[in-house]
Amino acid sequence: MKVIKISIKTSERNEFLDITDRIRDAVYNSNTKSGIAIVYTPHTTAGITINENADPSVKKDIINFLNKKIPYHGDYKHMEGNADSHIKSSLIGCSETLIIEDGRIQLGTWQGIFFCEFDGPRRREVWVKIIQD
Repeated sequence: MKVIKISIKTSERNEFLDITDRIRDAVYNSNTKSGIAIVYTPHTTAGITINENADPSVKKDIINFLNKKIPYHGDYKHMEGNADSHIKSSLIGCSETLIIEDGRIQLGTWQGIFFCEFDGPRRREVWVKIIQD
């Protein structure tokens, strides 16, 4: 199965966008009944994570924590001025692996899939690779 590419447009420097429905649609349209979906972003200043999507304050708390621990302006050597974005991306990670059963991604009750922007606003991509059992 080929890679499904999803376009993302962010509007803030640091932002978590809930992409759960877009990933569900990709899996549904693949007609995969059982397998795994790898959700990946090919950017060094972005990430993918799974966390609570019921309460929007959770994503704000995560961003605030990261910004406090990894400030925009720090004692960085990277010349482009976005070293904090690279560090945040490395800590969060650029992919998640999801289980597919009965044609659906398996998430906990409160879980959602987030695209994490750390150097926006930008146009980005999320790639989904589905591997059937």
